[in-house]
Amino acid sequence: MFESLPFTLKLPCMILALLIAIIGHEIMHGLVAYRYGDDTAKVAGRLSINPLSHIDLVGSIIIPLALFIFNAPFLFGWAKPVPVRMDRVINNGGYLAAFNVSVAGVSYNFLMAILASFLIYAFGGGIFSNFFEYFENPQIIFQVILFFCLQLMIYNVILGVFNCFPVPPLDGSNALSYLGLHFESDFFAQIFSKINPIFGTIFILILLSTPLSFLLIAPVNFITQWLLSF
Repeated sequence: MFESLPFTLKLPCMILALLIAIIGHEIMHGLVAYRYGDDTAKVAGRLSINPLSHIDLVGSIIIPLALFIFNAPFLFGWAKPVPVRMDRVINNGGYLAAFNVSVAGVSYNFLMAILASFLIYAFGGGIFSNFFEYFENPQIIFQVILFFCLQLMIYNVILGVFNCFPVPPLDGSNALSYLGLHFESDFFAQIFSKINPIFGTIFILILLSTPLSFLLIAPVNFITQWLLSF
């Protein structure tokens, strides 16, 4: 239904949806850490919603641009990691607090995906139909909003699923490590401490450029279809 929507309108929607997903993800790590007494992100000015505070040259510009140039089915990227002092978090709330900080970004992404799916249902079902009467071209505005909500849902699901992978330095590895330590097991912490974080970058490249991408695409498709089925 978006074939008639000009590309000049689609691209800003895609970029905005991606920025909301990746920047919000990082801010949530800092906000939850702040709740447990770590003001590192706040002092560094990284709890701001100003995109310039969070844009990463590789993750926010080069990778999305490369995917766009090579006509990838979706954009992907990340923002600069928000600085967190996990020692302060653990001192104030224990390993469970560190676990909460680790899953804060993923939780945000999935909640945003649910919100976006609700908006798709609301706008698509005509609940806000009176809203469009105030615009000169209501059909175009309707399509832009619906397309933006769809992109917002997709990018948040992608980022949420991707960060669940237990590969350093992704959130999944940190969450498993701290959850294990909470239950007095250092099994995962020992394993992940021996894996160089550069492996995460290699893993990203392999996941996005080889048939192994089905490990990401399959759960993303399942979740998005499930959200759209309501």
